[in-house]
This record gives sequence, structure tokens and C-alpha cells, in this order.
Amino acid sequence: MGSDEQHKAVLLEEVLVALNIKTNGNYIDATFGRGGHARAILSRLDSHGQLLALDRDPQAISAAAELSSDPRFHIEQSPFSGIASVASKYGLLGKVDGILFDLGVSSPQLDTAERGFSFQHDGPLDMRMDCKSGQSAAQWLASADEKEIANVIKTYGEERFAKRIARRIVQTREEQEIDTTAKLAAIVSQAIPKYEPGKHPATRTFQ
Repeated sequence: MGSDEQHKAVLLEEVLVALNIKTNGNYIDATFGRGGHARAILSRLDSHGQLLALDRDPQAISAAAELSSDPRFHIEQSPFSGIASVASKYGLLGKVDGILFDLGVSSPQLDTAERGFSFQHDGPLDMRMDCKSGQSAAQWLASADEKEIANVIKTYGEERFAKRIARRIVQTREEQEIDTTAKLAAIVSQAIPKYEPGKHPATRTFQ
């Protein structure tokens, strides 16, 4: 089964309408993912059109292998912040007709326990887009101070009990390593005095 069959691209038709694709145009998919949007864009380009894709996730780069024989398509392992340098490498700087950013974690990343993005699947507490680069979430939690942890949970998760959660994390790590998603979810559940109906208490911390 191809990766485009495994993962349905979000708002596909709306994206194609917004891009207003010219058959001979140059386009950039700054977040390739599993390639659903990219394949749809390529299907609308003629032999003169080009699609340049970026993604920092090695699994996304692997998913693009089946498109490698298409001369209109190029992909680079890079965060989307590197879009200018990558476009320059392929001679597209200032010549791009449309750019797509599909921001956030993809469903394949959430559904793969080993990536550590979701409390619904117990696995290593990783949470990196590129598992070979930078600190994992477990490594960061082991060294960050309580104030920093609370600030991250409050800022990115909009969690009103961020200070309680951070305090419990710091207390727990003195006794055991917090290295799995299940461990972190349990700590959060213990720290929160009130749960939102129908929502797991760790939802905001993991988002």
C-alpha cells in the first residue's frame, strides 16, 4: 500500500484551489509529510512544472522515494525554516508560484508509538520531528528546571495547571526516569485536580 493510501491529505481540494496551480509553475511543499498534497500538485503539472519538497522527518524522506524517478520532483531533508536556501539550491529563489505549509504533527507520527508524540500509544518519550537531531523530550525533562517546564506547558499547551504539573515532574524525576509517554501521562493525571469532561488530563501537556 502506497503512503498516499495510508494517509489522507488534509483539506486537499481547498489547498489545490488556493494554490491556483499553473501547469508549468514552480511550487514548494514545505512540509511533505506522507506526500498526499505533493502527489496532487504533481498530477496538475506538465513536464515544465516543478515541485520542491522539504521535511525534517527521515520517515517522510523515505516516503518520497517512490517519487524519486519523477524529474519534476525534488525533496530535501530540512526544516521549513531552511526554505530559502533550499529554493536557492534548485534555482527557484524568486521563481516560485506557490508554497504550501501544512503545520503540526501528522497522524502517522501520532499513530507511531516509537515517535513519542501521543499518550494514547505508550512508547519512548521522544517527540522529535527528526529522531537523530537534538534532545528528546525525555532528555529535556531530565534537565530543565521547574520554571522552564511550567512555562513550556503553559505557553504551548495552554494548561492552567502547568505549575502543578511541572512540580510533579521535578519531584518524580528524582525517584525515577521519565522516559515513556505513559509515565508522563500518569504524572500529569496525578497533578491535575480537575479533568475536563471527555478529555484525557494529559491532552494539553502533549499538544
